[in-house]
Amino acid sequence: MLGSKIIVVKIGGSTLGQHDTTLEDLVALQKKKVPVVVVHGGGNAVTDWLGKLHISTSFVHGLRVTDEDTLKVVTAVLAGLINKELVSEICRLGGRAVGICGVDGAMVMGKNNNRELGLTAEEVTVNDRLLRVLLNSGYMPVIAPVCMNTDLKGNEGTNLLNVNGDTIAAQIAAALKARKLIFLTDVPGIYDESKQVVAHIDTSKARNMIESGTASGGMIAKLEASMIAAQKVSLTRIIDGRVSHALFDEIEGKGKGTTIVN
Repeated sequence: MLGSKIIVVKIGGSTLGQHDTTLEDLVALQKKKVPVVVVHGGGNAVTDWLGKLHISTSFVHGLRVTDEDTLKVVTAVLAGLINKELVSEICRLGGRAVGICGVDGAMVMGKNNNRELGLTAEEVTVNDRLLRVLLNSGYMPVIAPVCMNTDLKGNEGTNLLNVNGDTIAAQIAAALKARKLIFLTDVPGIYDESKQVVAHIDTSKARNMIESGTASGGMIAKLEASMIAAQKVSLTRIIDGRVSHALFDEIEGKGKGTTIVN
């Protein structure tokens, strides 16, 4: 079964630098016949471009508040510039990648019940058909976190929604019944109350860390995403993507970080 072999990797813009090895690792895994799906972020780049365009931005529980102008920048930067930069580099390194976003093939459908977030999806559903076609054809899907809006009223609103990359990665991993979901972050793992990395937690502990305030900022979204994935994915890992060849070491069983299970 393809699903029992699939690895879903979420990479954040903060972990991709001049000397980063993540894309090399992705190509190496593909050449080893490991089916990999990549979901990327790029929130820092979005914030930079919003600043250049004098558009203010804010966050609620680690999720970006998105108005219509912000959505245009999010779509252009994530589904355009960053997605194509990643795909072109993977191909240059000898990989076979296809850049898409959640809108392509109506793959990811989203809605938002929290109006405070504007055009940012909270709840998403995934149709994995396109992903399986690409994987079975030997391609690595590289996915930008923009999705379809299912909550349109007549002709009002926009067809597009911004969606947190961690959320979409978890839902894709669950839909594919992937064997592992890996978050590459800019920290060594999940910290406890004493600021020590926790090696292993379950979803109950993850929920407690959110409710108690131990987890904050972007880590809240990662823990919430891990709880979503745990329903269908046996193992979720949060590791430090800044470490050289962290992804390859993780697949080889040598990785450090935090393991989250149901």
